[in-house]
Amino acid sequence: MDTKTLLEESKARFNHNAAKEYLAEKYQNKLIVADQGGLWKADAETISLLASLTTTKVIIVDTFSSPVEVDRKQLLTLLRSTYKRVMESWHKEWQELEAKR
Repeated sequence: MDTKTLLEESKARFNHNAAKEYLAEKYQNKLIVADQGGLWKADAETISLLASLTTTKVIIVDTFSSPVEVDRKQLLTLLRSTYKRVMESWHKEWQELEAKR
């Protein structure tokens, strides 16, 4: 291999990795939702916590480290739908990126 080919491959890998990082940041930000007086991340940890609790009203800590009393079922429904929508979009865009590779 010559130097030119190595440089081109290196640039392509760098651009691909930069695009993956951009996608991650873009979609991680879309997982944040405001509801019931708090700011929540629709992630596996929060969804699992809400799913494991059984009471209607619960007090959980939001992304600002503030305890907030919430309607568990309502927040769980919102976070699940947000997670599903965002992850499907992220996956679709990621597949398009991988196809261009």
